[in-house]
Amino acid sequence: MFESYYGLQTAPFQLSPDPDFFYASSGHSSALAYMKFGAYQGEGFIVVTGEIGAGKTTLVRTLLEGLDADRIVAAQIVSTQLDAGDLLRAICMAFGIPLTGTSKAQWLGTLEAFLTALCAAGRRALLVVDEAQNLGQREIEELRMLSNFQLGSHALLQSFLVGQPELRKMLQSKSLEQLRQRVIASCHLGPLALDEVQPYIEHRLRHAGWSGERAIFADDAFEAIHDCTDGVPRRMNLLCTRALLSGFLHSRPMVEKADILRTSKELNAELGEVPVRLASSSSL
Repeated sequence: MFESYYGLQTAPFQLSPDPDFFYASSGHSSALAYMKFGAYQGEGFIVVTGEIGAGKTTLVRTLLEGLDADRIVAAQIVSTQLDAGDLLRAICMAFGIPLTGTSKAQWLGTLEAFLTALCAAGRRALLVVDEAQNLGQREIEELRMLSNFQLGSHALLQSFLVGQPELRKMLQSKSLEQLRQRVIASCHLGPLALDEVQPYIEHRLRHAGWSGERAIFADDAFEAIHDCTDGVPRRMNLLCTRALLSGFLHSRPMVEKADILRTSKELNAELGEVPVRLASSSSL
């Protein structure tokens, strides 16, 4: 609705993950480097954690788009309270493996045959488990057992576990010691620093068609955005979208600090929670 008013071709702050809008902050660049390193190693587990809205899914999709599909067959599942049997079925479906039979042993055999055929053809499989904090210890142990599949000295399946901070705590369990020994890299995505807010916002604006000739956000708006969202990307996207919509409806050519604070207050009142917060030291 507001895109053409601000000289944009598409929505710059959509909430759905889109690798085209990936911003390489210091934390996200480091996490992506860890994941690329893990993919290059071709074995073991990579663990990526971060708060809700930190950009984990966008990071994963950015990685997957950059992989050589002729060498790596990647599949992604989202864990939603899957038990061990459901997890195995979900993995097979993600790789496009038709399941025959009804027993777990048959499914395991079918999966191993698929992975072995890939390896024999000079390719390998990468499994990304998103929202992995929803897995129970039995299901995580199931993933560890799948990592035992080998053809000669080559591991047949590598797994990335991506989830909220609870995942890291869960992996510290004594019963998961064997899996921890197979984690070759791990990282945690934090919020953006204050000095990354303006580059992040302008990066997304440029990808949405902004020429840069006329400022859309005033200089004093960026600190307010950071204060109101704690630098969490998804919160920033929500706040900026609503601020641009409000600016369009009120014919404001530029979003200023007061607009950000007002919009943050409105969002907090509407949603009854604190996806964005009004900085306590600020006033309208």
